[in-house]
Amino acid sequence: MAGQAMPRTGQQYCIHHGDYSAVVTELGATLRVLRYQDQDLIASFEPDGLVPCSNGCVLVPYPNRIEDGEYTFQGKTYSMPIDEHGRRTAIHGFGYRYYWKLERLSESSVTLVWRVPDLASYPFDVLVGVTYTLDDRGLTMTTTATNMGDEAAPWAFGIHPWLANGANGKGDAIQEDNGRCSLSLPCRTHIIASPDRLLPQGKEPVEGRTDLREGPSLEGQAFDDAWTDVDRAGDGTCTAVFTRPDGIRIQLWGDETITSWQVCTGTGFDASFRPAGVAVEPMTAYANAFRTGENLVVLQPASVYTTQIGYRAERV
Repeated sequence: MAGQAMPRTGQQYCIHHGDYSAVVTELGATLRVLRYQDQDLIASFEPDGLVPCSNGCVLVPYPNRIEDGEYTFQGKTYSMPIDEHGRRTAIHGFGYRYYWKLERLSESSVTLVWRVPDLASYPFDVLVGVTYTLDDRGLTMTTTATNMGDEAAPWAFGIHPWLANGANGKGDAIQEDNGRCSLSLPCRTHIIASPDRLLPQGKEPVEGRTDLREGPSLEGQAFDDAWTDVDRAGDGTCTAVFTRPDGIRIQLWGDETITSWQVCTGTGFDASFRPAGVAVEPMTAYANAFRTGENLVVLQPASVYTTQIGYRAERV
């Protein structure tokens, strides 16, 4: 019966602890809901709906774009499906397209795994595990990539949360709501991107509108940009801080493997599906890493690569 069908995003895994609750979907191990004191920290969406603008997706085995969908690794050239036809790029990997297998579920934690199929465009045998855990400090996401094969594999990782702006705006009003927020990004270098394809063309020191280190307002800002050269705390972490007019401050942190961040305000997106917030994306490598080799991880056979990111919230 249609009314009894599984949601289009698959099984829904609900976890909670204290002030925090979250919902992770079977499709893509996607973070569909994250709430603090019953307030959305990311722009939630319905379990039967399309995932809007990669919201909450796990971006593996690479984040962002690959020029022409082609890359060469250890002397062999591979071609990926083109996802953005207007820009002729492949984008955000493959993991979000597949249902992942539940490995563990408790009241406050869930682990899902996905073994990459033998794809012509990425024939490498990598087992990916994602664990979401809630505790008093917030949500911690631990991602592991294990090379199960007998040859090295290229690897990069990112996530794509749209941090909720705390307002109820719809359509074009979302941009005005975003403008009431501020964002601190701990990066010293801005990536210069081609305006037509959003592919990296060079680097520049942050200055003026691209310097987000002091947490400027997002009013009037339109970003779909990457930053690198991160400033780190003593424990190696780097943290972006998103502050909303309702008094909720969201800290999104990444461990020492996070080398760069992407920020997208959704400016110019179709108002019918644009999430009500700002995409703030920690990544181990920015766009085109499979072609340029910039911060690309070469995952040797039997080796494991681990990345941790996390969300914390407070009222200010």
